[in-house]
Amino acid sequence: MMIMEVLVIPGSGFAGLIGIVLMAAGVWLAYSKEGIMAGHITLASTLAINLLGLIIILRSKTWKKASLKAVNTGRVNQIDKKNLKIGEKGVTISRCAPMGKAKFKNSYYEVSTLSDFIDQEENVEIIRISGNKIFIKKIEN
Repeated sequence: MMIMEVLVIPGSGFAGLIGIVLMAAGVWLAYSKEGIMAGHITLASTLAINLLGLIIILRSKTWKKASLKAVNTGRVNQIDKKNLKIGEKGVTISRCAPMGKAKFKNSYYEVSTLSDFIDQEENVEIIRISGNKIFIKKIEN
Protein backbone atom coordinates (compact mmCIF):
# COMPACT_ATOMS: atom_id res chain seq x y z
CA MET A 1 0.00 0.00 0.00
CA MET A 2 2.87 2.36 0.74
CA ILE A 3 4.38 1.85 -2.72
CA MET A 4 0.94 2.36 -4.27
CA GLU A 5 0.71 5.63 -2.35
CA VAL A 6 3.96 6.91 -3.81
CA LEU A 7 3.79 5.62 -7.38
CA VAL A 8 0.13 5.35 -8.32
CA ILE A 9 -2.04 7.57 -6.15
CA PRO A 10 0.17 10.36 -4.85
CA GLY A 11 -1.33 13.03 -2.71
CA SER A 12 -4.22 10.98 -1.36
CA GLY A 13 -2.68 9.99 1.99
CA PHE A 14 -5.55 7.57 2.56
CA ALA A 15 -3.77 4.58 1.00
CA GLY A 16 -0.63 5.33 3.02
CA LEU A 17 -2.63 5.56 6.21
CA ILE A 18 -4.28 2.22 5.49
CA GLY A 19 -0.84 0.70 4.79
CA ILE A 20 0.58 1.92 8.10
CA VAL A 21 -2.47 0.67 10.01
CA LEU A 22 -2.26 -2.75 8.34
CA MET A 23 1.47 -3.06 9.09
CA ALA A 24 0.89 -2.12 12.73
CA ALA A 25 -2.03 -4.56 12.95
CA GLY A 26 0.12 -7.35 11.50
CA VAL A 27 2.89 -6.75 14.04
CA TRP A 28 0.37 -6.54 16.90
CA LEU A 29 -1.32 -9.78 15.80
CA ALA A 30 2.05 -11.54 15.60
CA TYR A 31 2.84 -10.51 19.20
CA SER A 32 -0.62 -11.34 20.56
CA LYS A 33 -1.37 -14.61 18.71
CA GLU A 34 2.06 -16.12 18.01
CA GLY A 35 4.17 -14.94 20.94
CA ILE A 36 7.08 -12.64 21.62
CA MET A 37 9.61 -14.36 19.34
CA ALA A 38 7.25 -14.32 16.31
CA GLY A 39 6.37 -10.70 17.14
CA HIS A 40 10.06 -9.70 17.16
CA ILE A 41 10.64 -11.50 13.84
CA THR A 42 7.56 -9.86 12.30
CA LEU A 43 8.57 -6.42 13.57
CA ALA A 44 12.16 -6.78 12.34
CA SER A 45 11.09 -8.08 8.92
CA THR A 46 8.47 -5.33 8.55
CA LEU A 47 11.05 -2.65 9.35
CA ALA A 48 13.64 -4.26 7.05
CA ILE A 49 11.20 -4.54 4.13
CA ASN A 50 10.07 -0.93 4.60
CA LEU A 51 13.68 0.29 4.78
CA LEU A 52 14.62 -1.71 1.68
CA GLY A 53 11.58 -0.35 -0.17
CA LEU A 54 12.48 3.20 0.84
CA ILE A 55 16.06 2.76 -0.37
CA ILE A 56 14.90 1.33 -3.71
CA ILE A 57 12.34 4.10 -4.21
CA LEU A 58 14.82 6.88 -3.38
CA ARG A 59 17.47 5.67 -5.81
CA SER A 60 17.62 7.95 -8.83
CA LYS A 61 17.43 5.10 -11.35
CA THR A 62 14.06 4.07 -9.94
CA TRP A 63 12.63 7.57 -10.47
CA LYS A 64 14.12 7.77 -13.97
CA LYS A 65 12.27 4.57 -14.91
CA ALA A 66 9.00 5.81 -13.45
CA SER A 67 9.17 9.41 -14.65
CA LEU A 68 7.67 10.86 -17.79
CA LYS A 69 10.20 11.51 -20.55
CA ALA A 70 7.96 13.07 -23.20
CA VAL A 71 8.89 16.55 -24.36
CA ASN A 72 6.23 19.14 -25.02
CA THR A 73 6.85 20.44 -28.52
CA GLY A 74 3.78 22.65 -28.66
CA ARG A 75 4.18 26.35 -29.19
CA VAL A 76 2.08 29.47 -29.34
CA ASN A 77 1.75 31.66 -32.40
CA GLN A 78 4.97 33.49 -33.00
CA ILE A 79 3.70 36.42 -34.98
CA ASP A 80 6.20 38.45 -36.95
CA LYS A 81 4.50 41.84 -37.16
CA LYS A 82 6.58 42.66 -40.23
CA ASN A 83 5.04 39.79 -42.21
CA LEU A 84 1.45 39.94 -40.96
CA LYS A 85 -0.61 43.10 -41.03
CA ILE A 86 -4.24 43.98 -40.53
CA GLY A 87 -6.03 43.54 -43.86
CA GLU A 88 -3.80 40.61 -44.91
CA LYS A 89 -5.72 38.01 -46.93
CA GLY A 90 -5.43 34.26 -46.46
CA VAL A 91 -7.38 31.00 -46.45
CA THR A 92 -8.63 28.81 -43.60
CA ILE A 93 -7.03 25.39 -43.31
CA SER A 94 -9.47 24.06 -40.72
CA ARG A 95 -12.93 25.03 -39.55
CA CYS A 96 -12.79 28.05 -37.24
CA ALA A 97 -15.31 27.40 -34.50
CA PRO A 98 -14.31 29.99 -33.19
CA MET A 99 -10.63 28.96 -33.29
CA GLY A 100 -8.87 27.20 -36.13
CA LYS A 101 -5.91 27.39 -38.49
CA ALA A 102 -5.35 29.66 -41.45
CA LYS A 103 -2.60 30.18 -43.99
CA PHE A 104 -1.15 33.62 -44.68
CA LYS A 105 1.88 34.08 -46.99
CA ASN A 106 2.73 30.34 -46.96
CA SER A 107 2.77 30.20 -43.13
CA TYR A 108 0.21 28.57 -40.87
CA TYR A 109 -1.26 30.38 -37.87
CA GLU A 110 -3.83 29.70 -35.20
CA VAL A 111 -6.64 32.20 -35.65
CA SER A 112 -9.90 33.22 -33.97
CA THR A 113 -13.14 34.62 -35.29
CA LEU A 114 -15.04 37.32 -33.43
CA SER A 115 -18.51 36.17 -34.35
CA ASP A 116 -19.67 33.38 -36.64
CA PHE A 117 -17.99 30.12 -37.60
CA ILE A 118 -15.89 29.94 -40.75
CA ASP A 119 -15.61 26.71 -42.74
CA GLN A 120 -12.45 25.20 -44.16
CA GLU A 121 -11.04 26.59 -47.44
CA GLU A 122 -12.71 29.99 -47.03
CA ASN A 123 -11.03 33.29 -47.91
CA VAL A 124 -10.40 35.37 -44.80
CA GLU A 125 -8.90 38.69 -43.79
CA ILE A 126 -7.04 39.71 -40.62
CA ILE A 127 -9.06 42.32 -38.74
CA ARG A 128 -7.02 42.52 -35.54
CA ILE A 129 -3.74 41.28 -34.05
CA SER A 130 -3.68 41.32 -30.27
CA GLY A 131 -0.52 39.94 -28.65
CA ASN A 132 -0.16 36.44 -30.05
CA LYS A 133 -3.80 36.18 -31.21
CA ILE A 134 -4.95 36.80 -34.76
CA PHE A 135 -8.61 37.67 -35.34
CA ILE A 136 -10.12 37.09 -38.75
CA LYS A 137 -13.33 37.57 -40.68
CA LYS A 138 -14.69 35.84 -43.74
CA ILE A 139 -14.34 37.73 -47.03
CA GLU A 140 -17.74 37.80 -48.70
CA ASN A 141 -17.58 37.20 -52.47
